Amino acid sequence: MTAGAAAILCAAMLASAAAVAQSSCRQRGDLDTAYCDDNGDLLADAPRDARRLKNPDTLFFTNSPLDDPAVFNRLMQPFVDYLATCSGRRVRYYDVYSSAAAIEAMRSGRMHLGTMSSGDTAFAVNVAGAIPVGIRGDASGPQGYQLWMIVRRDSPYQKLTDLKGKRIAHATPSSNSGNLAPRALFPAEGLVPDRDYKVAYSGKHENSISGVASGDYDAAPVANDILVRMAERGVVRMEDFRIIWKSRNFPPGGLSMAHDLVPALAQKIRDCTFSFRYPPDMQKGFQGADRWVPIDYRKDWEIVRVVAQASGQSFTRAAFEAEKSRSDKARAEASAAAATAKKP
Repeated sequence: MTAGAAAILCAAMLASAAAVAQSSCRQRGDLDTAYCDDNGDLLADAPRDARRLKNPDTLFFTNSPLDDPAVFNRLMQPFVDYLATCSGRRVRYYDVYSSAAAIEAMRSGRMHLGTMSSGDTAFAVNVAGAIPVGIRGDASGPQGYQLWMIVRRDSPYQKLTDLKGKRIAHATPSSNSGNLAPRALFPAEGLVPDRDYKVAYSGKHENSISGVASGDYDAAPVANDILVRMAERGVVRMEDFRIIWKSRNFPPGGLSMAHDLVPALAQKIRDCTFSFRYPPDMQKGFQGADRWVPIDYRKDWEIVRVVAQASGQSFTRAAFEAEKSRSDKARAEASAAAATAKKP
């Protein structure tokens, strides 16, 4: 057999194996084609082929950059240290520049676990096979957060309809409180994003909050816990803002891990996560939460999926690629504007 014929035969065999794998997947719902959900829990099943399971000596951990990455990493460091000691594995930070990059890192296998926002968690589940493990809470159950629409206290704006025609910052297209929830909830209050005002994507909640404080934006829908953390660090002052609208509670950002870790390691990560108790600095940073509480993704994230559907968003691979393209464009435009501003 010639080398060319052997290559063709090999390619055909691989294509045939892929076709068999695809046909053996009874259902996947909104999961990307790389994953199956035969048990119907909306999450990627572990690979059936044991050779595809991973058992890394070093776990790479990422905090999706909602807050200042360096500050958030320091806040999470006690948990990272505990996880390393408890699991017997090295744990290293894998820093990323955007939420989309964190999801891509998990999809490619460069990241094994990390924290993400509510909306990004749903994208990570469908696009990267992420398995949500825990959300912040205490002995009474999970902690929630709210969407707050903030304006400067010295502004004339008192209600949502006052903001028609104004400059309003949304965080990122995939953000629940920073984009999807406003699109789903504001119309009933008389304010329709992209009709009554042009959405300006700031890149993250911190940028939206700082932009309102500086007067670059007239208002911004933000996650209240991020605003509180910024105020506690002295970056902004709560008394400089007026909150003109509040939502019901949403599930806070969660801790997720890859779907393809060996079962013993995945279980060890769960055990270590739920036995950890937040030290005082973490409790302060997370508004009184003192532990990770187990997630039932189907139930706990239902409100996030409903809001996304109402806003016209989906958490599919195609939607993720579109969101990633918008985020990259917004970041490039922001960088160009910053460079222009520095010129004499």
